[in-house]
Amino acid sequence: MKNQLKIIYSCSKCDAQFPKWSGRCTVCGAWSTIKEEVADSKKSVSPVKFNADELQNFSNVADEQVQRRKTTINELDQVLGGGIVPGSLILLGGEPGIGKSTIALQIFQSFEQFKQPTLYVSGEESAGQVKLRADRLGFKPQMMKFLGETQCEKIIAAISELKPSLAIIDSIQTIHSAEADGEAGNITQIRAVTVKLLEAAKKLGTPVILTGHVTKDGVVAGPKTLEHLVDVVLYLEGDKYHGYRILRTVKNRFGSTNEIGIFAMTDKGLQEVANPSKIFIEENKQNLSGSVVSCLIEGSRAFLLEVQALVSVTPFGYPQRKTAGYDGNRLQMLAAVINKRTNLNLTNQDIHLNIVGGIKTKDPALDLAVVSAIISSYKNIAVSKDTIILGEVGLGGEVRPVYNLEKRIKEAQKLGFTKAIVPKTKDLNVPSMQLSQIETISQLPLLG
Repeated sequence: MKNQLKIIYSCSKCDAQFPKWSGRCTVCGAWSTIKEEVADSKKSVSPVKFNADELQNFSNVADEQVQRRKTTINELDQVLGGGIVPGSLILLGGEPGIGKSTIALQIFQSFEQFKQPTLYVSGEESAGQVKLRADRLGFKPQMMKFLGETQCEKIIAAISELKPSLAIIDSIQTIHSAEADGEAGNITQIRAVTVKLLEAAKKLGTPVILTGHVTKDGVVAGPKTLEHLVDVVLYLEGDKYHGYRILRTVKNRFGSTNEIGIFAMTDKGLQEVANPSKIFIEENKQNLSGSVVSCLIEGSRAFLLEVQALVSVTPFGYPQRKTAGYDGNRLQMLAAVINKRTNLNLTNQDIHLNIVGGIKTKDPALDLAVVSAIISSYKNIAVSKDTIILGEVGLGGEVRPVYNLEKRIKEAQKLGFTKAIVPKTKDLNVPSMQLSQIETISQLPLLG
């Protein structure tokens, strides 16, 4: 029986399909990219037979030990779960200028210890530009080879020939495949290139790191399927105008996704931050209203940070709620809770909230610190610098216990904090710490 033919219209840039022609793709917004195609609406499918011998019992499956290569960058090893796994495909995303190419060179520098060749593929920079950056980092490559190429097939051929211990491709948006349609960077190309590189990495046992730019929404530019194809997804975050960067795991087939690495950007590259608590509050020396110290937990690490709030009478008809590093919707909610559950009127007050150091967080354990900072700024009363404030705040104004409360308090205790305002909790064992356990925000000392 003849297959029935169906006319469809697809975008050559993003592969979106439409039932009729249009001058502009409504998905990616490109003009004059809609082309007519013929698609088979029915396909003859032969019956598939299944052999039951192909099934495996887990009791007969041998334990597989994942061999990792440790770098000399401890923060990176911690994020990856102990090191780089041979044959893995790793995606490193981040905003332009955040430090992706810098950390890539530092990874190459750490691989010099294995005395095996490594391969740096760049579709954005020349060998001279890469050497300038390496000189700035004090890196004199002995084993690193450079390839300025954007065709995927040639890159795979180079990896097959050289058999490097590590290959880094900067960036995935500049690479194209001769077997896929469209220009480099579109959905079809990125998907095709990633599949080919994944196959090559598994076949040759070479770990491959892909760098990728992120969009304004903070996700890697290109299809979301890119994250599903790779083994590990890392994001390098931070405000480029601040000196600190956070390396965060979004996906890791070989370890936990809870760990983070913290770096300081210097003229010698990204330097590991061994004690982030001390870094993020070291400049907190003046006793100012609207400034409160709390504790954030990322993975297995707890570190202190400063929450700042500024409350002022609004010159507009509708008060503004502005945040930097904190969820704006949660700030709106907490402002409404303060307005409803205390005697403070914030309906004509602008609220500006800042997490110091360029840190971004949605940890609900900071709720009580945010509330305290707002009240402190509103009443112009400073919170004691030896006090840490922790707790989640509900819509009823109740203060709820938070995850790893005791660990957070002990982290503060190490840095000389002697007082803590926390939720009312049983079996809280923190000797030599003066605890103020409260049940609602109306019991905050600032409202006394």
